[in-house]
Formats: sequence, C-alpha cells, structure tokens
Amino acid sequence: MACCTFTNIFVGRFTINPIVSVKELVGLREPVLLVDCRHDLMNPDAGQQAYHEGHLPGAAFLSIDHDLAAPKNGTNGRHPLPSPETFAARLAALGANENTLIVAYDASAGMFASRLWWMCRWIGHLKCGVLDGGFQHWIANDGPLSTEPFKAKSKGRISVRPSLAPLWTLEHVQAWVDAGSTRAIATLLDARAPERFRGETEPLDPIAGHIPGATNRAFAENLDSKGCFKSPQQLRDEFLSLIGEQDPMDVVHMCGSGVTGCHNILAMEIAGLAGSALYAGSWSEWCSDPKRPVGLGA
Repeated sequence: MACCTFTNIFVGRFTINPIVSVKELVGLREPVLLVDCRHDLMNPDAGQQAYHEGHLPGAAFLSIDHDLAAPKNGTNGRHPLPSPETFAARLAALGANENTLIVAYDASAGMFASRLWWMCRWIGHLKCGVLDGGFQHWIANDGPLSTEPFKAKSKGRISVRPSLAPLWTLEHVQAWVDAGSTRAIATLLDARAPERFRGETEPLDPIAGHIPGATNRAFAENLDSKGCFKSPQQLRDEFLSLIGEQDPMDVVHMCGSGVTGCHNILAMEIAGLAGSALYAGSWSEWCSDPKRPVGLGA
C-alpha cells in the first residue's frame, strides 16, 4: 500500500512539499537527484553495503558519517556539520544544479534522509524532499532496484545561498541553560528515544541523560503504523501540545548528534510550523564536557 501524500504547504515566502510519495516520485518529470542515505549507527559500513546490494535506479549514495558530516575532534559531537561550501560542492559533484530536485531516502523511517533534507535547506537549496516510507515502501510498491553504481552525467553547480534552516550552537544552548532554560527564550525538543532522554541507557555517548530544561519528543512519534509521516493536522496537534503558543521560530531541536532532530524539524514543516532551529552538536557535543549539567528522568 502506498504511503499517504501531502498537499503543498505554504511556508513563509515559499510553497513547498517536503515529502514525496512513491507514486509522486515515479511520476516526476523534472530533473531529480535521488540520494540513498541508508545507515546503521551501530554498523557504519552497513549503508554502503546495502547500496551495493540494491538501490533505487539512478540513486547516488551519501554517507552520514563522511559526506553529511565533518571530522570529529572529540568535543564537536558525533556528526559535526561540514562547511556549507563543502556540502554544496559534494552535491555539485553528483550533478546537482540550482534547479535540481533532490530526494533523499533511507531504510530508517526518514531518520537519516531528513538530515540531508535539512542540510539542503541549510545551504539555501529549497528543492529537496524525503521519500515518505523510504526504501521499504519503494519495495512494497514493486519498485525496481539496481546494482549499477552512480555516475554523474556532468558536474553540477550549486551556490551557497542564504540559509533556510536556523542553527543553534553550543554557545546558544549554554546561554539558554545559564538563563534557567526558560521558555521565554526558547523550547528545546530532544528527538531521542525516551529511555535515552531519561538517562536509563546510552548506547552511543559516554554520559546518559539530557540537557536540563529540554522536552522529549522522540522522532518515532512522527510516524504512523506504516512508517509514513502522520497527517499534517495530527502532527500539528501533537507539536502544539508541546510548544503551546510559542512561535515555531523559538523552538530548537536536538538529538544525539544532529540527525533525528532534523526529523522533528521536517515533521513541524509538514504540520505548517516552520522556522525552528537545529542544535547540530546535540547531546554528543554537550556531554563531551563532564562539567556541563545533566538532567535525568522525564
């Protein structure tokens, strides 16, 4: 069964649709760059291996660790952002131009594809979306697979434009915590699983817990039972129950390393609540200094 589709949502000056269904993808008649973002945080080579075993025809592969992140130094988180220029050049090397629609997919309910979507917005490239339901729904709809390696027809050109994705740094978050984690400044939403947020377990980072004052919104709550995004109205109701009357532009998203936080930003865009920021360093950056405060429990 195909995933649900969404009508275009007016956001600021733009009319966009950040979600692409399998049916819509098949019917596209414009230049499109498909990007396979499959990954396994516990097995970093799994995504590339899966790509070689079979991917959507014409898709390129980008690694969350190497293409969508800069090198780690032990204090800048597990997936620090590369420079905007480096990322734009990586897309151009795949043949992408200013008018290219970039559609990302993964096999993790959009967990990794949403990072690529956010990074495209970050460099000012509006024409980007996430395949709703991802690889599994492509297969479920009898979509063909290919083992042919990607080869760009020609090098593209993408300029770094004014960002469409607000970004918070460690300094912003530290100032927010020092000010009492007050909602008068911002609401910080953490996309990690509840047990990680509460500090009951931590499989990836050296310290368990959360940033004091943060609110948990696990990214999995954005999905229905089929692995597709919930309806815009349902997402809107759920996020408004968390942020109340707060301006979406005063909402900041985080997670473990700036990946699933993008999933919550995407969900808010689907809900018509655009403009929230990402704390890209997220928990892995925050907890790299044991002197920083840690919250435990709900």
